[in-house]
Amino acid sequence: MMDRTDRHDRFFLRRITRRTLLYTEMISTGALLHGDQARHLRFDESEHPVALQLGGSDPDDLARCAEIGSAWGYDEINLNVGCPSDRVQRVRMGACLMAEPTLVAACVRAMRRASGNPITVKTRIGIDDQEDYAFLRRFVETVADAGCATFVIHARKALLSGLSPKQNREIPPLDYPRVYRLKQDYPDLEIVLNGGVQDLAETCAHLEHVDGVMIGRAAYENPYMLAAADEAIFGELCDAPARHDVVAGMLPYIDRETAAGVPLHSVTRHMLGLFKARSGGRAWRRHLGESARQAGAGSDVVRAAAELVAQDGT
Repeated sequence: MMDRTDRHDRFFLRRITRRTLLYTEMISTGALLHGDQARHLRFDESEHPVALQLGGSDPDDLARCAEIGSAWGYDEINLNVGCPSDRVQRVRMGACLMAEPTLVAACVRAMRRASGNPITVKTRIGIDDQEDYAFLRRFVETVADAGCATFVIHARKALLSGLSPKQNREIPPLDYPRVYRLKQDYPDLEIVLNGGVQDLAETCAHLEHVDGVMIGRAAYENPYMLAAADEAIFGELCDAPARHDVVAGMLPYIDRETAAGVPLHSVTRHMLGLFKARSGGRAWRRHLGESARQAGAGSDVVRAAAELVAQDGT
């Protein structure tokens, strides 16, 4: 979800769902230790609960970043051991680390010593020809012994060469039963399933077998699917916010951010899918796509786009 789940997207999603755990993009240790921390870590208090996702392989660097993340107020620190991109591999991050479970365990230990937050790991079911269940078990056991109690498992293996990140999300087949089996074998661990989940109906079906479900691109493209999550997943008896109420809730934030110099498009690009499959949804996307990039564009553009959508109360 690189270039997607930034602070603007997370603020927008929090207008839709109160309880869903939101994640940052994967942020490298180098970016935090040598770059603009505020740019990467700043978030609005309303985003809680929110997890900081880190990329790296040096235990000391990850420990420092976990400590920084805790100081900034994040609720969870997650180590990404699932990204298969060549760029990430070149700096020894992501899915290639599945081949080094003792190193990942050392990273987790260091992060736990430095932070009071839960330290979690996002990974795959395997890499290249190391794809049998025994390989996944060894990885999970080694990292769990270091104190990681929560694993987010993308139910595909990663091919570390020959495929683009997009192809790695589509070509290796999904194997949900393997993730289910992991939960059966390690009932004391929290196992969260990821990969290919399209809606809350699928989510509820998976929750018969695992502790949680992570939805990425499907929720980004159709964010309003999360409006029912608080009741369907978390059992909160509450009315889901109407789409137009979500828009109204974004307007003060947009005014604040654009007044601070943030281009309107940086916020509204995450909102394009709000009226997906609704009457006027195409006009909404077109108006935002064309007008939000204009110099000086502000919340009036969003109001005008919303007026193009049929007011049907949803």
